[in-house]
Amino acid sequence: MRALIAAAVGLAAALALVLTVTAVGAPSGGTSPEPLLTTVPEHP
Repeated sequence: MRALIAAAVGLAAALALVLTVTAVGAPSGGTSPEPLLTTVPEHP
């Protein structure tokens, strides 16, 4: 019986987390206009 209660509590917590993230919304996700400056290591 305790396992069933634990499963129900876990399911309720997961559902609450999903609803909270959905309510907050996704981040803006903007990109930088400048390209990343990277260097290639010299080959031996």
